[in-house]
Amino acid sequence: MRFGILGPLRVGGGESTVTAGRDRIVLAMLLLRAGRLVPVDELVDAVWEDRPPATARAQLQTCVSRLRRRFTELGLAPELIVTDPAGYGVRTGPNDVDAEVFARGVEAARASVVAGRLAEARAGFRAALALWRGPTLGGIPSRSIRRRAQALDEQRLTALEECVDVELRLGQAAELIEELAECVDQHPLRERLRGQLMLALSSVGRQADALAVYREGRRTYADELGIEPGAELQELHQRVLAGDLALAGREARPAARVRSLPRAIGDFIGRQETLARLVKEIDGDGSQIQVIDGMPGSGKTTLAVHVATALADRYPDAQLFIDLHGYSERQPLTPATAAAALLRQLGVPAERVPENLDDRLALWRIELAGRRAVVVLDNAATADQVAPLLPNGSHCLVLITSRRRLIGLDEGRPSSLPVLDADEAIELLARVAGAERIAAEPEAAAEVALRCGHLPLAIRLAGARLAHRPRWRVADLAERLVAGAGPLAELTAGQRSVGQAFALSYAQISPPAQRLFPLLGLHPGGRLDSRVAAALVDLPLTDTQDLLDELVDAHLVEEVQPGRYRLHDLLREYARLLLAGPQWQTERRAALERLLDHHLSVTLAMARQTEAAGSRRNIPPHTPGRPDLLAAPVFEGRAWFEENHAGLTALVRIAEEEDFPVQCWKLARACWRLNFEGGHLDELIETHTIGLRVAERLGDEAASATMLNYLSSAYFRLARFPEAISAMEVALTVRRRLGLREDTLSTLWNLGISYAANGDHRKGKAKFDEALGMIERSTDPSTLTNLLNNLSYALIAWGRYDESLRLTRLHIMLARQTKDRRQIENAVGHLAMVRHRMGDLGPARRLLRVALYLKRQANNRFGEGEVLNEIGVMERVAGEPERAAALHRDALVAMVEAGDRIGQCASRNLLARSMLEQGDVASALDLHRRVLADADRLGARYEKGRALEGIARCVRATDPAAARLHLEQAVALFRQVESPDQHEAERLLAELG
Repeated sequence: MRFGILGPLRVGGGESTVTAGRDRIVLAMLLLRAGRLVPVDELVDAVWEDRPPATARAQLQTCVSRLRRRFTELGLAPELIVTDPAGYGVRTGPNDVDAEVFARGVEAARASVVAGRLAEARAGFRAALALWRGPTLGGIPSRSIRRRAQALDEQRLTALEECVDVELRLGQAAELIEELAECVDQHPLRERLRGQLMLALSSVGRQADALAVYREGRRTYADELGIEPGAELQELHQRVLAGDLALAGREARPAARVRSLPRAIGDFIGRQETLARLVKEIDGDGSQIQVIDGMPGSGKTTLAVHVATALADRYPDAQLFIDLHGYSERQPLTPATAAAALLRQLGVPAERVPENLDDRLALWRIELAGRRAVVVLDNAATADQVAPLLPNGSHCLVLITSRRRLIGLDEGRPSSLPVLDADEAIELLARVAGAERIAAEPEAAAEVALRCGHLPLAIRLAGARLAHRPRWRVADLAERLVAGAGPLAELTAGQRSVGQAFALSYAQISPPAQRLFPLLGLHPGGRLDSRVAAALVDLPLTDTQDLLDELVDAHLVEEVQPGRYRLHDLLREYARLLLAGPQWQTERRAALERLLDHHLSVTLAMARQTEAAGSRRNIPPHTPGRPDLLAAPVFEGRAWFEENHAGLTALVRIAEEEDFPVQCWKLARACWRLNFEGGHLDELIETHTIGLRVAERLGDEAASATMLNYLSSAYFRLARFPEAISAMEVALTVRRRLGLREDTLSTLWNLGISYAANGDHRKGKAKFDEALGMIERSTDPSTLTNLLNNLSYALIAWGRYDESLRLTRLHIMLARQTKDRRQIENAVGHLAMVRHRMGDLGPARRLLRVALYLKRQANNRFGEGEVLNEIGVMERVAGEPERAAALHRDALVAMVEAGDRIGQCASRNLLARSMLEQGDVASALDLHRRVLADADRLGARYEKGRALEGIARCVRATDPAAARLHLEQAVALFRQVESPDQHEAERLLAELG
């Protein structure tokens, strides 16, 4: 191990360490979160606590530099310490940090306990505990370190207690007494340790000493906490008093008289954590009735049998199992029939089984009264079916499985089984089909597991198909699951099939729920809310919610959070198969039309609320079919859209495929602004490309122009300026021909800003001038504000600040008149930028603060990033490069979330400049080179020029020739785009001579 934190800090695998106090704190913080980034703010808090100096970030960089040098001295790679704009981290392997090795060892030992391998578990616990050399990171007084170290120390004590439990069960009480006595002295308030010491003393005949340990603990709890010992310790005290020495030492395990459990399958995968939790609950708090529910094929019976098997030595007298046939082709067993079968398992002759139900159940309870038994009641239909079979007392364990949530059962702790995670699913597939075969095709195996929905039954059936077809590749099965008759048709083996399992559950629900379930399969998103379901089924919301509750209880639908529902992939496939029947065709199309209408109505309402006045003019009209369902999602606004945007994109595709062309292009248009501002540019391009296609098929030229106009906005944000210009030129031609005056104006100013962004300021200015000429005859002030917004921004980029200042002031005045918040925030931001560029720093600073507030209020991430970058430049020029770097990092995050690639290049260039002025030449050079590659790929000449200039600044002291070459290239680019930055680049070039 390279790093030790389970005791004093150790580095390099031996007794070496780091001696500088601050360096020790920084390294300790990084190792406590090895493999992850630790934010700079957290490191500053750890080192300086309540009083960080103004130069804390710079000093932190110095600490990291010293640590890298120390790593080199100790034979470690300095690159193990990772620097990132978000913070610092230590890159470690799986066996590099003793705390991680400890955690894995403890988990393995716990798994051995669950599996009943106690000797193996003891060895595992002791090996893990041997890694400790003292208190975690001893000798480092930082509050942040001590707080995190305390959690690790607590994990050690918990592992020790679990280890002692195992050793007591193995009969090693005598060897434990000295260690336990020392631990109790060190931790006198830990009841579990005290109880274990009492057990160990009691098991070797030292009852008097065990009672003395209890009395001492009772005094301590009263003095320190003012409380009595816990119930478990008090009960242990009473049993020691009674001389019950069987509590400790080797467990007595009389041979079980009845063993009726099915064989526990050997390839039990993915439920170890649930198994361990259930065993702990049963052992720990006496939860003697456990209810395991889940969707068909989720492995409920397998889990119940494994729990019963794992606990068989606690219930040695009888281990019983019965299938209640709640979901099968047979009728569910009645309580009377089930009780008779269970009595026969216990060896009661048929002639002794009473005919009367009450007498039969009474005999069942009498037979169990003297036994320590585990009873598995599998495949229960209802709470009424199992309630009469529950035994009295706490000496029996009952495990109930059901596809339905048994809400009416007064007793029992429920556990709902999810599907497996991806790794568990692949491991199960490997167990069934063969590990080498699956390892040879990992991508195909992952696809098979995914198409099985990570459902255990489906994966077992898929694995069985492969096992019986040795000539098949895993990819062959994956292809059949994707492109064949569908996964349900493929997931069949003999009499077992996933589809049949689903059909049995579907048959048990009410007719209204049977109508709703297939219709839910029409929704393409991962999740849907109750209002979407109400639109699909065309029922009142309250009635729909009742049906959804029924489906949730039957595990045909999952309620992932209140009011949000999801179908498992295979259940969705089953729902669609049901809908494919001829009897569903009329209802299917009507439900699909209602689904499209609901989402179109919601997004159009949001568009009217969020878009600027100029854009609202071409929002298409629409009359909602279910206005009663709109208020809640419209109120949620952007949060609803972010949750549903993938489904909305899919609905646009479905509308084209199912021949709903008008709904198709209207839905694309309704989602434009929210997709654009949310950074969902790929979705924007896809939906508007589809919308353009259907509008052209309809022959609706105005709709086609609308699709082209908004399609170009995504191209613009992605710096695909030629494509944006091409789309808008076509839209402009169409709108002129149709006489759409206002739309023609908006296309002209959008073309103006696109030409300017592409470095062709003169063409851009020509488009703006043409628009201005048309506006002089227009009376709509919102039209003028839109034009001024784009024109003033283009003039700033061109360096024509006086013109931009005049237009920006007019922009603010008109925006206030129209009360357009979006235009106000844009105008304030532009005015702040102009004043800053013109050297009016006081007003610029105040305006930038206002602009930042407005952008954040509007959740305009691009605008927020733009303002943060402007403030960052101001801070850097004022001699605060650390503060500037923090602002540019925040700006970069905002630009990434907005999806603006040019904004990301700008943020990285500015961040690099700030880091250079802090003295971090290497990081600055890396960032500029990253931008150079990105800008070159995007064709972003201005940001490429800034990257070249930045590289020149980084290397001019060490490689003047390279700096000169980079500056010459930067000047050429700045001249091409007519940027005022060319003057500074020319000055730097002149300095180099």
